[in-house]
Amino acid sequence: MNATSIALLGCGWLGLPLGRALAAAGHPVAGSTTSADKLPALTAAGIRPHLLRLVPATTAAHVAPLLAGAAVLVVSVPPSRAAADRAAYAAALQPVAEALAASAVRRVVFVSSTGVYADEPRTMTEADAVAAAEADSHLLRAEWVFQQPGQPWQTTVLRLGGLMGPGRAPGRFLAGRAEVPQPAAPVNMLYLDDAVGIVRAVIEQEVWGRTLNVCGAQHPSREQFYRAATAQLGLPVPQFVADGRGGKLIATEQLRAAVRYDFRFDDPLGALPYC
Repeated sequence: MNATSIALLGCGWLGLPLGRALAAAGHPVAGSTTSADKLPALTAAGIRPHLLRLVPATTAAHVAPLLAGAAVLVVSVPPSRAAADRAAYAAALQPVAEALAASAVRRVVFVSSTGVYADEPRTMTEADAVAAAEADSHLLRAEWVFQQPGQPWQTTVLRLGGLMGPGRAPGRFLAGRAEVPQPAAPVNMLYLDDAVGIVRAVIEQEVWGRTLNVCGAQHPSREQFYRAATAQLGLPVPQFVADGRGGKLIATEQLRAAVRYDFRFDDPLGALPYC
């Protein structure tokens, strides 16, 4: 394996273990955090730390030091839950694209979400949500920032399923809830180690210019999964309404054809003891 210098924008719940894994594999990694208190944790993980916050005053000059010397940029900055911040998400990433244009980086991984798909009871492939500047979804507008024609880099967008792992136990989401809808809807979950592994595989196998769904191949029902998830934590199980409604099922055939990777947990039920 040839070492690739990687810039990692966002060293949070996913980004920090991703940076640690990439550095352990021999890749030089620079990473950003919004908090000065977290800089030592990045250094301890083998990541060259940068303090960077994407705010309205941020310019390409603020982003440039993170990109210096890098061949690949991984964007792992999820949008805020606040509605106003979600609306401004794509605009907040614009200085990153401007800094990219002035850098030597020619490959980008953009971490997106299967939240781009409508909650409809059918199988969703990558073609069911298209990035565009005027898309209704803030995530699709953000994907477009790094996928516009004529840009001097290639981007692979990874639309991750519901993330689970240490510090993010899914049983806490619905514990004790009553009248929970859509018990038969399939869940589309992804364990942290597999999210890290897929990003690393994309970079090392040079899978560029793609949009790929990423989640486990098995899709237990919502009721089955969350009853097991709450029981795993010893929490009150949720009570579901027998409404008969289904939900979206995320297809990952394109990922599995493009990337050589063996999932640690293709069945999210098997991952529950490790959350």
